[in-house]
Amino acid sequence: MTLSRLTTEPVALDQLTDLITTQRQPQKEKTMTKLNNPDPLTRDNAAVVFVDNQVGLMTGIRDYSIADLKHNIVGLAKAAKALGLPIVTTTTSSETLWGPAIPELLEALPDQTFIDRTTVNAWDDPRVEEAIRATGRSKLIFAGLSLEVCAAFPAMRAVREGFEAYVAVDASGTFNMTKRETALHRLTQAGVVIADGASLMIEILADNANAQAGDVYSALGMDWSILVGQVRASV
Repeated sequence: MTLSRLTTEPVALDQLTDLITTQRQPQKEKTMTKLNNPDPLTRDNAAVVFVDNQVGLMTGIRDYSIADLKHNIVGLAKAAKALGLPIVTTTTSSETLWGPAIPELLEALPDQTFIDRTTVNAWDDPRVEEAIRATGRSKLIFAGLSLEVCAAFPAMRAVREGFEAYVAVDASGTFNMTKRETALHRLTQAGVVIADGASLMIEILADNANAQAGDVYSALGMDWSILVGQVRASV
C-alpha cells in the first residue's frame, strides 16, 4: 500500500503510522549520509576562499604560532594554485582597521585581486558573492582570520545557499581557545566540514602519479615529507 491509495482504501491508525515512517526513513538516512560524508573534493568541483588574512588580525592570533599559521596559509594558497583551483581573496577595512593582507600571501598569489570590503561577513559584499559564484564550483574551502567570524560566517552562509562548505582550520587562526572551540562546534552544527588544509589539497590531488604531485607536496611544505625526500636523496 502507498500513501496515494489512502484516500480510497480504509486503513488502521497503526498501519498509517508504520507506512509514513517507512516511506520517510530512506530519505532521512540519505540526507544524513550526504551531510556527514560528502562526495570527494576534485579539481572540477572545488574552489578556495581566503578571507581577511591581514597583518593587523595576525597580531592577535593565539591558537597557533604566527610562523606556523603563515606557513599553513601560504601552503594552502600555493597548493591550490598548483592544482589550478579557482581562488577568491578578500580583506576587510584594510585602510582603516586591519591593514593589508600578509606579505607572504601576496607573494604566493601575485596576480590575485583582493576584494576590500566593510561587511563583517564576506558573503554579504555583493562583489565577494559574485566572485565566489563565478567560480562555478559547488564545494568551497574557506580559510580566514579569525576562524569563528571571517572563516565561519561565509562558510555557514555558503551552506544556506546550497553549497558544500569546508574550513581549513589550521589556516584559520583565532584569538583564544574558547573562540576556537566554540567555532568548531558551531561549524559542525551548521553542516560545515572541518579539516586541515593539507588533507583537503591532497584529497583533490587524488593520485601521487599526477604531474602536479611534486608541486603540491612542495607547496604544503610538510616537515616529515621534506625529511622523507631528504632521506631518499641521500641513499
